[in-house]
Amino acid sequence: MDTPPQKFHLPHWLQAIVASTGGLGLFLIAFLDSSVLSFPVINDLLLINLSVQNPARMPYYAAMATIGSVAGCLLLYYIARKGGEAMFQEHAGPRARQIQAWIDRNGFLSILVTALLPPPTPFKVFVIAAGALEMPVQKFVLGLLAARAVRYFGEGLLAIHYGDQAGQFLVTHKLEVAGITLGVVVCLYLLSLLAFRPRPAN
Repeated sequence: MDTPPQKFHLPHWLQAIVASTGGLGLFLIAFLDSSVLSFPVINDLLLINLSVQNPARMPYYAAMATIGSVAGCLLLYYIARKGGEAMFQEHAGPRARQIQAWIDRNGFLSILVTALLPPPTPFKVFVIAAGALEMPVQKFVLGLLAARAVRYFGEGLLAIHYGDQAGQFLVTHKLEVAGITLGVVVCLYLLSLLAFRPRPAN
């Protein structure tokens, strides 16, 4: 049975779900964290802890975290799409104009970058902006899937390689992690340009 460490500040009912279900509990926390609630860093640390306990199941844990996060973001995206720009203005505050201009010019890249980076990156503001400004859902989902998969599978690999020190590694090697993340972002962005370039008419 998978047991999350008690140092994670989760409601008792969520701790019980993760303890009894492992990957499904991770899916639930990722879903809630990406939509209506907020558990900064906890999802990442739970993924690392579960992967350390059972390395063979790491791909399953990373996949469940990725799918849960994408599903939660989609819920928030459609809520924002229904709420429109008023909801976006309320959440973005004085940064609304800058975020809107960035989304208009670089929608896919904005989701890709903010979904890769750890807290305190204001990720949900960009999700709300994507919905309110009606960013194409295909680009939105593709950016999320690419970024979250890189993040969670990368953390899972760190957990297998470094064991219980993986969480500390992420904290003490910020520059290295940031450099690798930036490289991944650039590669994924270049691939996105190829994927979404206009096709010549027949």
